[in-house]
Amino acid sequence: MRRIGVVVNPIAGMGGRVGLKGTDGKVEEARERGAEPRAPDRAVAALAALAERASARGDLDVEMLTAGGEMGETETREAGFDPAVVASPAGEATTAEDTRAAVRAFAEADADLILFVGGDGTAVDVAETLDDLDAEIPILGVPAGVKVYSAVFAVSPEAAGRVAADFDRTETREVNDIDEAAYREGEVRAELRALAEVPVAEDLQSSKQVGGGTVESLAAGVADDARVASERQRDGGGETAEDASATYVLGPGGTVGAIKDELGFRGSPLGVDVWRDGEVLVRDATADEILANLGDRNVVVVSPIGGQGFVFGRGNDQISPAVIRESEIEIVASKRKLDDIGVLRVDTGDDEADESLRGWRKVRVGRFERRMMKVV
Repeated sequence: MRRIGVVVNPIAGMGGRVGLKGTDGKVEEARERGAEPRAPDRAVAALAALAERASARGDLDVEMLTAGGEMGETETREAGFDPAVVASPAGEATTAEDTRAAVRAFAEADADLILFVGGDGTAVDVAETLDDLDAEIPILGVPAGVKVYSAVFAVSPEAAGRVAADFDRTETREVNDIDEAAYREGEVRAELRALAEVPVAEDLQSSKQVGGGTVESLAAGVADDARVASERQRDGGGETAEDASATYVLGPGGTVGAIKDELGFRGSPLGVDVWRDGEVLVRDATADEILANLGDRNVVVVSPIGGQGFVFGRGNDQISPAVIRESEIEIVASKRKLDDIGVLRVDTGDDEADESLRGWRKVRVGRFERRMMKVV
């Protein structure tokens, strides 16, 4: 018998697609911008994968403990379980204290694992509560937040479900969080908040790393391509589709930031900027603003996020599946970063978009040089 406590932060990740880079203290603003909840769907995906894996094994009985309503009960029932509700949110709007109360209830009920759905803030709430209780219950995160800097998350909701069913040992991992106010201003201030026991599995992400290798040559190469196409367009158009002027959707991070510098503008370090023919069309754009400014030819430029290897689905939710479908994808990275990563990952929340991105892809590592990398 495996007793699993499930708690969902239903507002986690709402700020990503609308350019807020986090939801802490920004829920109403996110809703005003048209943000939709994403955590409940990701919770159902994880729990459905857990149910499928448990059924396939045949030797695993699972007992589910949950918080009430959209904090776990609704999603757990949708995935086919009949959970025991051991905690309920105190009011209509859920809070961090509701998460902590659920964790205390799971500990009292002797849970074997706490499966939480959210981002780093939720991870901190779960881990710190267990520390306060001096409880050694393993935790596992289903990634649903904008900031996912901790090493306690599975690489996807489905992977979380499989790991929850199959793990047989744990290891100590770090729970990190960053200052969202500073993050919105372009500064990453990561802080170790707790240590937690986490199931050992290949489908866990490593902590995000800040910084990267030398990227000047690849930045110059991308910028040269963009400028040459613009000049040919002004002179009457290029001879091939590749020569045509393009709208560049430039993702966050230091590597793509170097490309923005080469193009002659100061970009938003942690946001997405849209550039065409020497002009910044939108700085720190939302998903809708990006779509509204796409042209006949569009190039999305992204770089893997630190040690995780994610090129979509971590920190760049503004580049939505709709944008991806209308664009060419240019992945850029230093050789050193690719050596550290091994594979690239995608988690857009859209199965069709993810599948279109998977497989072997060329990654630009220099002005002209490219390396083949597998996207999984």
